[in-house]
Amino acid sequence: MTGTQATDLVFINEAFTALAVRGDQLDALLADGWRHFGTQFFRYSLNVYEDEIRRVLPLRIRLADFARSKSQRRNLRRNADLQVEIRSINITDEADTLFHAHKQRFESGVPTSIYEFISFEPSTVPCAGREVAVYDGEKLIAASYFDTGNATISGIYAMFDPAYESRGLGTFTMLKEIEFAINVGCEFYYQGYAYEGPSFYDYKKRFAGTEVFDWKGSWAQL
Repeated sequence: MTGTQATDLVFINEAFTALAVRGDQLDALLADGWRHFGTQFFRYSLNVYEDEIRRVLPLRIRLADFARSKSQRRNLRRNADLQVEIRSINITDEADTLFHAHKQRFESGVPTSIYEFISFEPSTVPCAGREVAVYDGEKLIAASYFDTGNATISGIYAMFDPAYESRGLGTFTMLKEIEFAINVGCEFYYQGYAYEGPSFYDYKKRFAGTEVFDWKGSWAQL
């Protein structure tokens, strides 16, 4: 157990399938710790990470409190030469090739298809889905996918060309999603799950305005 007494743990492990979710429904689900891949919605408060039982931390950014850090401003400057398009999700052959190049970075839990994360109609099922597409000239080098609710944006999955690893494109596409959320007047940006204690997902915690869900119905500053 890492940093948590067993008596403090709330055990939740739930799932359901939905083909259509309205924007207000998505807002409510996200606020109660739910995530989804494709049409499968889920939430779980505990998981095993590196042979330890860890508390799962649903995270969100209260956009009114968000400000870019120095490193995030550097990231945007470093990538200012790239072209960015934000549009409805459309999985092209180029995007599929990028997915298979990116998944080589993983040593375990390697996904077999982008459709493990999104539906086969990702722009509308189960809710409105959009993508950030990043180009170096004519070449697609990064993409990320996100849901849009009435007052929320929720990141789903991001990928990039390993040859461009030094550019920090995972952070770059997150920053572009956050920028989009602010521009359309959203209240929250949900960056997904992390773990209590150090983990691969700690990059999700490095954004000003981040709040964490306590699995009892409340959010508080991280």
